[in-house]
Amino acid sequence: MATDYDAPRKTDDDTESIQALQERTPDKLSSAIDVDEGDNPDFALAGSDLSDVDLDVVVLPPQADEFTCVNCFLVKHQSQFDHDSKLGPICQECAA
Repeated sequence: MATDYDAPRKTDDDTESIQALQERTPDKLSSAIDVDEGDNPDFALAGSDLSDVDLDVVVLPPQADEFTCVNCFLVKHQSQFDHDSKLGPICQECAA
């Protein structure tokens, strides 16, 4: 449907009251609220001071069946090993 943007706009007399609009809207639609994940109050915003927050992180030592790719610096399982370069091991993803 085409819209004529040059047509005169509605005046206050043409608009419906809020009560009239609410009566036309079914109540079951008004109860369904779209919740965004960004509305979480526990979410820390970027740039906020987090110096008083303690984080518990468990760091595991390298396992016998793992290697660190010298190209992407990710710890990979031996099944992802492609070849050794003069700098060290290369994973299959970086070799492709």
